[in-house]
Amino acid sequence: MIKRFFYAILFISAVSCGRNAGTDNRPVVTVSIAPYKYFVEKITGDDFKINIMVPSGANPHVYEPFPHQISELRKSEAYVANGFLGFEITWLDRFREVNKTMKLLSLGDNIEHLEPHSHDDTEEPETADPHYWVSPDCAKIMAKDIKDFFVALKPERSEFYETNYAKLNSIIDDIDNEAHQLFSNCAKKAFMIYHPNLGYLARYYNLEEISVEHEGKEPSPARLKYLIDRAKDENLKTIFVQKEFDVKNAQAIANEIGAKIMIIDPLSGDWENAMREIIELIHKSLTE
Repeated sequence: MIKRFFYAILFISAVSCGRNAGTDNRPVVTVSIAPYKYFVEKITGDDFKINIMVPSGANPHVYEPFPHQISELRKSEAYVANGFLGFEITWLDRFREVNKTMKLLSLGDNIEHLEPHSHDDTEEPETADPHYWVSPDCAKIMAKDIKDFFVALKPERSEFYETNYAKLNSIIDDIDNEAHQLFSNCAKKAFMIYHPNLGYLARYYNLEEISVEHEGKEPSPARLKYLIDRAKDENLKTIFVQKEFDVKNAQAIANEIGAKIMIIDPLSGDWENAMREIIELIHKSLTE
């Protein structure tokens, strides 16, 4: 009842908000997470004002939007969705009720998805692992889908978007080539991470992701023992923790095996540099 009351208040607030013209008169596009802003801006330049639903540092599985974000959604020409994230499964129908003319692009549609990890604190179960943006092979699919979508939305800007898409593709290829070079010579293949966020990257580069979380839950004592034993067997010296998650359980394992905690930010709005850093840090952990 409390959540339903919150939802009602939120949407009443959104509907009652007046449009603040401000100084930015560009058309608005809403994206589900901060990395998608990077892709949209790389392809469309400054053509759109980007409204991000889940800011960097927030948990996209359970996030609840604020009234000002819904207000921007009402003005959006398009929504670029993940398609699998828990908060979208809960909210997307509501979003479309707020803005029935808004065009929708679901980037998960053309991804060969991995099985989901359960999240008990989401209203609706996730139907696939939603973290596909953290892998260059999926990023190439995303970039093409975004380019095609915006070319259809603004055909008069197609040449500009095609040019920018080629530049973005080159960046993704560069990251991919660097990752292949780094990982191809690694004898170790396993890395440990708190929340299973890098499954698509692991699949693409033949690595193994060992997650502290299990089926969306904090580890049980038995799971902790397994993780400690596995870390010792694999000689793992680093445990990765995403910026938006508590380090407590990962720290317990790190203390037991003499490993360090490394904070990463897969939800960074600077996708390119975040990916380069994640790849370099995983490679370093595999060569320790």
